Amino acid sequence: MPIDPGSREESRTPPTTGTPPSPQGRTERVLERFLWNSRFLVMMAVLPSLLGAVVLFTIGTIDIIKILIDTVAYYLLGSVEDIHDNVVPSIIMAIDIYLIAIVLLIFGLGVYRLFVSPIEQAEDHAPLHPFNVQSFDQLKDKIARVVILAVIIEFFRAVVDIRFQTPLDAIYLALSVLALAAALYLMSLAQRKE
Repeated sequence: MPIDPGSREESRTPPTTGTPPSPQGRTERVLERFLWNSRFLVMMAVLPSLLGAVVLFTIGTIDIIKILIDTVAYYLLGSVEDIHDNVVPSIIMAIDIYLIAIVLLIFGLGVYRLFVSPIEQAEDHAPLHPFNVQSFDQLKDKIARVVILAVIIEFFRAVVDIRFQTPLDAIYLALSVLALAAALYLMSLAQRKE
């Protein structure tokens, strides 16, 4: 006589007694609430990052204003100090400072979004905004890209001050620029794949 497959399943499942699972104990609820609220510890990284970004944006802006004042003084007021050797390195340094400030902003807001809560205005206005990170890996990737740009700008600031002693120095410079161009190309390829 054939066995009904449904009857075999019924025989395997244990009989239910109708009692609900035991409720969570009060101590366990308090502990889990404490553990969940411990995510706010990341605010100890978020707030200083945002304050650091404000400080760096202020420093970069003051540096640019000083360059502007020196330029006006040189060309319009006839200042004796020659600005040609200092303008380009100073502007490059200000851009580098701005990029590091952006790294701090991306880090602070990204950590807040990942661990505390999504930022409603950012979600509504621009879901693909750099501050809207979906994972920790995406946050690291965005920070790494900005840091690489900051390093490249720092490299060019150093290149401006180079005085070539031998032809080999020029070859080293050309190889360095080629390596940076290759790094930028690989970064753009990785971004396209996303």
